[in-house]
Amino acid sequence: MVRRLLPAIVAWAALAGAAHADATPLRVDVLLDHLENPWGLAFLPDGRMLMTERAGRLWLLDSGGKQLAQVKNVPPALVLLQGGLFDVAVDPAFASNSLVYLSLAHGTLAHNDTRVIRARLAGDALEDIKVIFDAKDKATAVHFGARLALLPDGTLLVTVGEGAEYREDAQRLGEMLGKIARIDTDGSVPKDNPFVGKPGADPRVYSYGHRNEQGLTVDTDGTIFELEHGPMGGDELNVIEPGKNYGWPIATHGLDYTGGRISPFETYPGMTEPLLFWVPSPGIGGLAIYHGSMFPQWEGDALVGAMGHQHLKVVDLRGRQVAGEVELLEDRKARFRQVKVAPDGAILALIDAVDGKERSGQLLRITPGP
Repeated sequence: MVRRLLPAIVAWAALAGAAHADATPLRVDVLLDHLENPWGLAFLPDGRMLMTERAGRLWLLDSGGKQLAQVKNVPPALVLLQGGLFDVAVDPAFASNSLVYLSLAHGTLAHNDTRVIRARLAGDALEDIKVIFDAKDKATAVHFGARLALLPDGTLLVTVGEGAEYREDAQRLGEMLGKIARIDTDGSVPKDNPFVGKPGADPRVYSYGHRNEQGLTVDTDGTIFELEHGPMGGDELNVIEPGKNYGWPIATHGLDYTGGRISPFETYPGMTEPLLFWVPSPGIGGLAIYHGSMFPQWEGDALVGAMGHQHLKVVDLRGRQVAGEVELLEDRKARFRQVKVAPDGAILALIDAVDGKERSGQLLRITPGP
């Protein structure tokens, strides 16, 4: 029933969004151009930023987006298929400890995984590098997940995709694929993780039943929002709670790429339904919850990057209810990989590529126009 109603809901949202967009003209400034698949962005306390390119580069930017330096001593990543250097996160106590976190694909085509390292940023170089997370090796170079987010208690969330061909592992608590992990920032396991002490379970597992989680953010009240790719249809926006099963691949609103059904179930008892799903898939990217003064009409709404359908979504959230969505900037033909809200309330977006061209990635700053 939900699946049949969704196209009408989305059509209504698009119509509502057209008027909303007309009433909210946008100014888009390209801060950086000719990037190679930019992926992650994080703010330092002094206004500078860190930005990753999937090809393996970490950049230090000033507050206006100018490239100050390519950071040295970044661990090598497996840059193959969907692999590479992924996300970057900054420790809440960075002003005193200078710690940053990076996720990357690690290994070879035959044996690779999602890895997270912790390091100290000293000038324009990483020092004291430590591996704090490794998923189990599998022979895949796709669906790494690899988004990072810090919780208010100082623990770190890591998304781990199910590697495409290992989708059944998403339901196996002893496997790390298809999970969101929660770890302490030294790599140890928090004692209050939901599966600590459960026989056969990896104690790092925080939630499971995920496919390929490409968006992750923690709201100001501690609510965890996550985006993940479905197959052909069924991209999801989820609210993540500890110990919950989010269904993949037993329950899905999408089809296999062959057009066949992956499962006879769109929902299943004991499994958590998404807050919102899309059919067809927009090919979701990054995620932020808007809080700021520049766009008060979007306060508390979700900003969702769409790579396949090439636009920026504003999902109208009323608590944990979806009231509609707006699609913006479709004319740019841009793959919105990541979205962040700057300290001044501007929206920053990383564009993976424009119109399918090589090395056409961008860093955009979006403010009220004209």
